[in-house]
Amino acid sequence: MRRIINPEERLPLLTTLPLSIQHLFAMFGATILVPILTGLHPSVALLGSGLGTFTYIICTRGKIPAYLGSSFAFIVPIIVASKYYGVPAALGGCLVAGLVYVAVAAVIHKAGTGWLDRLLPPVVVGSVVIVIGLALARTAVDMAGLLPKDGQTINLLTSPGVWTAMFTLAVAVIASVYLKGILNVIPILIGILAGYGFAFTQGLVDLTPVLAAEWFALPPFVTPRFSLPAVLLIAPVAVVSITEHIGHLLVTNNIVGRDFTKDPGLDRSILGDGLATSLAALFGAPPNTTYGENIGVMAITRVYSVWVIGWAAAIAVVLSFVQKLGVAIQTIPTPVLGGISILLFGTIAAAGVRMLVESQVDFSQTRNLILASVILVIGIGGAELHIGSFNVSGMPLATLIGIVLNLILPTAQEETGPAPAGEPEDRAQAAHEASPAKAAAGGR
Repeated sequence: MRRIINPEERLPLLTTLPLSIQHLFAMFGATILVPILTGLHPSVALLGSGLGTFTYIICTRGKIPAYLGSSFAFIVPIIVASKYYGVPAALGGCLVAGLVYVAVAAVIHKAGTGWLDRLLPPVVVGSVVIVIGLALARTAVDMAGLLPKDGQTINLLTSPGVWTAMFTLAVAVIASVYLKGILNVIPILIGILAGYGFAFTQGLVDLTPVLAAEWFALPPFVTPRFSLPAVLLIAPVAVVSITEHIGHLLVTNNIVGRDFTKDPGLDRSILGDGLATSLAALFGAPPNTTYGENIGVMAITRVYSVWVIGWAAAIAVVLSFVQKLGVAIQTIPTPVLGGISILLFGTIAAAGVRMLVESQVDFSQTRNLILASVILVIGIGGAELHIGSFNVSGMPLATLIGIVLNLILPTAQEETGPAPAGEPEDRAQAAHEASPAKAAAGGR
């Protein structure tokens, strides 16, 4: 069985670097996609990602293994704010959004985290974790070329992208299961490199941008400017992003087997994310958030070292100045990333199923069945709610609805009355009262 590398463990540099590059590849596609969609610069986004991850590591005292990349939650508000008020004003709104994190962290520091156990019992957390993985399933399948469009069918014999995605996935799975030693803990990196080579033989790789790029160049920084309308448009999105952050942290709890909401504390985790977002805006980069892709890498490799995450951040900072290397990574074909994403997102969803099983959530109880059902359908179905310019969709919406239902639905004990004296309480009630952290640590 693969050895677990704990967050505080420091591996030899020659072992660490391949593991860090693996994390870099996992986050790269999504991190540069956000600036491309919003009109910001990918190199600045890489710099903001690396520096933001360092900021997060410092704020969490080097105890939480989490990589921070560009947040998708802010894409639409940034596009709208940039169109009407300018890019600097949009960045000013992002800076204030980071300060919203800081304010929420201060409230949590004062109030503690006892409320978290009441709001997020195992049945809610496990269902949300499943949503985090499966809500991205369509994206992964689309990137792999397996999603028919406009009524067209996919012909495997004439679809080099599909072959590339399946080859990449197969290599990653084989590497994870059969390889030994250091090769056993870098299956994602091996899959991407093998998939890249296969894609090259299929004519899917264009190296022209690499040859045209300069070796070294200073990223085009943009200074933020404060505009009240832009702030009011962007800053409230932080509430949605914070919900996503809590969900990712609970997934990390489950995978690592530690309660990071207690040590170093949920307040420190949210503070680190907020300061990372504000810092990124100062350079002209989009807001940061913890990344499900990198959580998936940890789940597969069982390497949770914060040092590995830190080196990934350092490499990202270097790549923001070395254009040829950054552009070379951008040439990785979408099907390669799609094949890897199928494995990563599926692993996250499986972690949610594991939490439900280890928490002994009793689905014969109507309460648990309703909570899980509503969260899964709302989250995976892609439901959206718009209140003016404020948009809540996917996992954050499913989480909020799950929290509300959890508070208003009667517990098993309230439905059936108290247990007779001397008899144990209903197992479902015990699972409901258990904290998410205890459920996450189950089986460790």
